[in-house]
Amino acid sequence: MALHRRHWLALGATGLLAGCGFQLRRPPEMPFKRIALAGFAPRSPLAEDFRRTLTGTVQVVEAASQAEVVLVALLDAREKGVVASTSAVQVREVQLRLKFRFRAETPAGRVLLPPTELMLTRDMSYNETQALAKEQEEAQLYREMQADVVTQVLRRLSALKP
Repeated sequence: MALHRRHWLALGATGLLAGCGFQLRRPPEMPFKRIALAGFAPRSPLAEDFRRTLTGTVQVVEAASQAEVVLVALLDAREKGVVASTSAVQVREVQLRLKFRFRAETPAGRVLLPPTELMLTRDMSYNETQALAKEQEEAQLYREMQADVVTQVLRRLSALKP
């Protein structure tokens, strides 16, 4: 009896979510079918994120001549700077920065999106006694910033009119 009641409650909750317009977040709809990624470093984590996110909605092709839109990476840089330190010159807080400058163009070279720069920053406390854990936290923060960059670029690309 309790199992039957839980089933009806779960079904009712699902109905309420569907009725309010709730949907899982999806990549934006693109006005083109094929895209080429150019200017990225070999094995670039950012390029891999773009490929993974676009799979299923847009075909990522290797040759720019086969694409409708070419996403050109002009700058893909990670920076780390000290924000705060103690009087004994021990680092207490660092700032992580991810810069991505890009443009979108047609294979013929017509500019669809002029050079645009995105810069994300995250502050992170630092403790030398927890260096390994802080390294992992730094990697996680960079992955999150990278996902944010991909989302922002895809939003801009979805507004293009190739």
